[in-house]
Amino acid sequence: MNDAALKPDTQDIVVDEVFPHTPETIWKTLTTANLMGRWLMMPAGFEPVEGKHFTYQTTPAGAWDGTIHCQVLEVKPNERFAYAWKGGLEGNVGYGSRLDTVVTFILSKVENGTRLRLVHSGFVLPKNDTAFKNMSEGWKKVVQNIGAIVDGKD
Repeated sequence: MNDAALKPDTQDIVVDEVFPHTPETIWKTLTTANLMGRWLMMPAGFEPVEGKHFTYQTTPAGAWDGTIHCQVLEVKPNERFAYAWKGGLEGNVGYGSRLDTVVTFILSKVENGTRLRLVHSGFVLPKNDTAFKNMSEGWKKVVQNIGAIVDGKD
């Protein structure tokens, strides 16, 4: 658990979805760079190895160049995958404000396949209100995209 999640002024995004696939299949989609690029964004320098740094590139805002800096924090194959997600700039307001969060994917085998629980934790409110609102909606869509990729519909 990350320390930011314990602070009363932070908020987490949680998305739960059950897929009719094995944990191994979902894991591969979560931790293979070219597949990640199909359901989220193409990572640069990604490997599912603890301590590994990588980046995503998104739309710039103000003085922020749109780079999301990540570091793999935890890798438990077919069970748990977590990475730091940092971006924005302190001086930006709204979209592009400083963000220092953690994304965690938790997989558990269920009767009909795999439950995927995504927790994006550490949004500081009200500073990260825009990111929290946008990403709350975004993660719901992104998690559904994982199923489409696994099913070969993407």
